[in-house]
Amino acid sequence: MLQPSPDLQPTPGDQLADVPPVAPRELRPVHYLWIAAAALVLALLVTFLGGVLTPFLVGAALAYLGHPAVTWAERRRVPRTLGTTIVVIVILLLATGLILVLVPLAQSEVMQLVRRLPELTAQLFARIQPWLHDALDIDMQFDLASIKELIAENLSSAEQLGLKILHSLKAGGTMLLGIVINVAMIPVVMFYLLRDWGKLVARVDELLPRRWVPRVRTIAREIDAVLAEFIRGQLSVMLVLAVYYSIGLWIAGLQHALSIGILTGLLVFIPYVGFGLGLTLGVIAALLQWTGLPGFLAVLAVYGIGQLLENYVLVPLLVGDRIGLHPLAVIFSLLAFGELFGFAGVLIALPASAALLVALRHLRAEYVDTDLYR
Repeated sequence: MLQPSPDLQPTPGDQLADVPPVAPRELRPVHYLWIAAAALVLALLVTFLGGVLTPFLVGAALAYLGHPAVTWAERRRVPRTLGTTIVVIVILLLATGLILVLVPLAQSEVMQLVRRLPELTAQLFARIQPWLHDALDIDMQFDLASIKELIAENLSSAEQLGLKILHSLKAGGTMLLGIVINVAMIPVVMFYLLRDWGKLVARVDELLPRRWVPRVRTIAREIDAVLAEFIRGQLSVMLVLAVYYSIGLWIAGLQHALSIGILTGLLVFIPYVGFGLGLTLGVIAALLQWTGLPGFLAVLAVYGIGQLLENYVLVPLLVGDRIGLHPLAVIFSLLAFGELFGFAGVLIALPASAALLVALRHLRAEYVDTDLYR
């Protein structure tokens, strides 16, 4: 379980030791200009170097998730390097297992869709043809053989296009090499961040303006607490829903129930959008497997009960309103940062939202303390 990072907790007398006893000099406008310039440079780096920063951001996110486990092991006298190695290996094994589950699922669903598309099209046409004739006086003819020939031709073209793409990748190799390097960089970044977490936090702390040290530490602890509570709650919700959807779809008789259930549980990390994608995946799988109505009703019932379970039981119980990150705020931050900074923006959306939330809390407290409010 995630806990607020102990590296952000000052020791007794730490603030007094770090803050010089001399009287602070008055801040001039040029100091605030330096701060604004640093923020602008950071935004430009994320915008123009998003592709380069992506493995570092992914590695930092995974390191943040694994940091409590490494700290827990270190407190029990496990060397930090050994604990970091174990955590990195466990995370890589989990990611590899997830890929091994999802890739066969996608391949199987696509192959089934290609095989059954003519039959499904014929069934759809048989259902709508009488209605078109009676309501709109439109008489349409359906040629199943032509549909199958058209699908076969397009499938052959798609296969040839895929072979050409693979051939170009083998010839050039630049894109493929870049992907391999980025993927290989993630565990390296994660390892060094986990191993040197305390040193990195201390280095950042040394660069803080001395008069701002107490306030910045307080804000950093609050941001860390919000992120820890939110991520811990969301991981719990994802785990419970993955188990529920897997069992529910298995009882409904859906093929690949385990894979679809796990994927749906992971997708609920994006509120509402994740549920919609999971429901679409389940309905498509039901469409490929069944021709009657009972199978669809069973799948819809599983997802309907899952949505009620998520919204009215799991989220209030495991996440709670005390965190303050509303689902709509999460969606907006993901879309906004993704639009501004691309995929790198999606990775920093939640930390930035937590920081903004804490900043708004402090701003509200300052406003309530002013004569204007009173």
